[in-house]
Amino acid sequence: MRNGIYAVLTALCLALPVAAQEAPIQSTIQNQIDAFQADDFALAFSYASPNIKGLFGTAENFGAMVKEGYPMVHRPAEVEMQDLREVAGNLWQRVRVVDQEGRAHILDYMMIETPEGWQINAVQLLPAPDVGV
Repeated sequence: MRNGIYAVLTALCLALPVAAQEAPIQSTIQNQIDAFQADDFALAFSYASPNIKGLFGTAENFGAMVKEGYPMVHRPAEVEMQDLREVAGNLWQRVRVVDQEGRAHILDYMMIETPEGWQINAVQLLPAPDVGV
């Protein structure tokens, strides 16, 4: 019995650092989505990591990529934050986005902590949950 209690306590203690980051991480993602909806690509770009900024160079290039490649993020009908996970030392926030046509999309946001706060370092569009592989 005692070993079981220790295992549960250990699991809870390991989960606390991830859970403590959940609110600021989710806020960063939501703030970026809000900026996209307002077509404020400069503000949206400010939530991107230095790697992403270096890759796209300008807020205009970044905005064009999002409009073309991630239209569900540019103009979502609904956004739902799901689980925050640590995978191989990286924090990934899962987000469910419903587009203007009512289709659900699942995205994983890789987050990094910088001197400016939490920033988005990558976004992966995952296979639709209702589509067979």
